[in-house]
Amino acid sequence: MKEKAIKESTVWQIAAYAVMIIGSLLALLPFVLLVIASFTDNQTALVNGYTFFPEKWSLEAYRYIAREWATIGRAYLMTILVTVVGTGLSLVLTSTFAFAVSNQKLPGQKILMFMCIFTMLFNGGIVASYYIYSNVFHIKDTIWALIVPNLLMSPFNVVLVKNYFTNSISPSLLEAAEIDGANVFQVFVKIVMPLSVPILATIGLMSAIAYWNDWTNGLYYLTENGGSQLYTIQIVLNKINENINFLANNSDLAVQATTVPSTTMRMAIAVVGILPMMIAYPFFQKYFVKGITMGGVKE
Repeated sequence: MKEKAIKESTVWQIAAYAVMIIGSLLALLPFVLLVIASFTDNQTALVNGYTFFPEKWSLEAYRYIAREWATIGRAYLMTILVTVVGTGLSLVLTSTFAFAVSNQKLPGQKILMFMCIFTMLFNGGIVASYYIYSNVFHIKDTIWALIVPNLLMSPFNVVLVKNYFTNSISPSLLEAAEIDGANVFQVFVKIVMPLSVPILATIGLMSAIAYWNDWTNGLYYLTENGGSQLYTIQIVLNKINENINFLANNSDLAVQATTVPSTTMRMAIAVVGILPMMIAYPFFQKYFVKGITMGGVKE
């Protein structure tokens, strides 16, 4: 009976591993195809479409990006700056707010939590947000236009961190620190933060990805005349893609359009935009899995 149970358990484990391997391949293959397509000859891609085994390889799409590197390189530096500053501020605001609402004895704790949850369900819309940020906070054509709107503090992240503080850090530990003379700030910095590395790494990665991939805020709040020097990599790559479409669709510029690898260029643009986050993700994966699991459980 025991041997039968062991065999059944082994079969289920093998089946589970097989399903996970197949699922991982299905998730990975589109990215592999994206990379291969970016190295495919443009004319070959037009004739045969995208394939894992192209008839002819080419670096023309990346040569085109290299010719535009003066603009793209500056955009990369701006993206790194916005991602680092925005993620740092997001971690500070999210963790401090979550620490406050995790204290059940805090006056108005339920009201603050309600306001946080309310913003997950309702908002004023794009028009109202644009008016407030442009005419009240005056962030248009400034670097804050890429940091503040919709990204600085996510209520979803607040809930994750708040649940982590509540379920993973013993209240007795915090009370013992207070008895020893530690004030609230010292408790937060010296005890809570060191014990919260998994959830902080999790929301830090989520915030960094959001900042890195964001281009809508630049579209709304940066103008070509006043804010073009603040363009991030996503905005610049989107502009390049628009220029390619313009050349391809304008009959007066047909000769110039033929010199641009428009089909494979789009794939190269996607690779350039996503590659840094793909490289960074494995370093945060162990924290991501642990943090999202603990922070997502509410007793």
